[in-house]
Amino acid sequence: MKPKNNVGILGYGAYIPLYRIRAEEIGKVWGKSSSFPIIEKAVAGIDEDVITISAEAAKYALRRAGISPSELGAILIGTESKPYAVKPSSTVIASIINSSSKILSADYEFACKAGTEAFQSSIGLVSSGMVNYALAIGADTAQGRPNDNLEYTAASGGAAYIFSSFNRSDMIARIEYSYSYVSDTPDFWRRQGEKYPRHTGRFTGEPAYFHHIISSVKGILEESGYSLNDFDYCVFHQPNTKFPLRVAKKLGIPREKIEPGLLSPIIGNTYAGAVPLGLAAVLDIAEPESRILVSSFGSGAGSDSFIISVLDSIESKRNLAPTVQQLIQRKKYITYSLYAKYRDKISM
Repeated sequence: MKPKNNVGILGYGAYIPLYRIRAEEIGKVWGKSSSFPIIEKAVAGIDEDVITISAEAAKYALRRAGISPSELGAILIGTESKPYAVKPSSTVIASIINSSSKILSADYEFACKAGTEAFQSSIGLVSSGMVNYALAIGADTAQGRPNDNLEYTAASGGAAYIFSSFNRSDMIARIEYSYSYVSDTPDFWRRQGEKYPRHTGRFTGEPAYFHHIISSVKGILEESGYSLNDFDYCVFHQPNTKFPLRVAKKLGIPREKIEPGLLSPIIGNTYAGAVPLGLAAVLDIAEPESRILVSSFGSGAGSDSFIISVLDSIESKRNLAPTVQQLIQRKKYITYSLYAKYRDKISM
């Protein structure tokens, strides 16, 4: 899908909570001492949730965009761990950042690709001229069942992007193409009322993650006419460390094009925030005229892909807000007992 009118990214911002827990700390509780899928992961504090994470990322995105919150025409958030079962998060974020009440707001759900769903809608709103500026957020405070494999990787964090039409000279990147691919693949789910998600291992890899990302990437390449050699960076969804590297190998993409956006070993899987955070990490270092291939994955299942070209203004805006690496370095380690308290794993 190519936007009818030019659309770009005017600003972006990321947020990663201060607290971290080492994988070996989790393993110690359950009698496991080696072969961890990550090194450590980010943990939301007791006073943090998807709304606070999103609001912080949005403030940084507004700072880089150089616009007032009152100028936003839409606020869209994608998450699978919103704090309210029946109450929007987007309206609370709008209030926190002091946007206008005359605004479109919505909460999106599509597992880990909910954030890029918000991207797609924002691109459409801006391209059509319905709004001048749209704020799209991907954030999560995902939980894993105690002693489940997901407990080692389910983490917290998010990123926000402000999309606008391409008539401004201070755009930092241009959206060239997008593409979506979906199917009904039962690899991961959580029914209403259940506290923790479930997963079916035999579906997680080939029929779910790999099939959808590869199909999405091949689709966007066919539509755009680009080849994989035309990209300087690639950002794939990061449920763990191995999957994005393996899908890159299947596609024939060198590891050095993946590494800049590969955050899962040190912050875990931030679910709907994973690809938005990975893209932010790449924008933190990408040179003007670089081209980025982005491909998300959401269980259930589907993949959104984007072709993004970096523009000159990235260099003047980059240091207006904390970079992803600066947020990663700002950390405080906690014990499993504090982690269990912060993530409400102890039912009274």
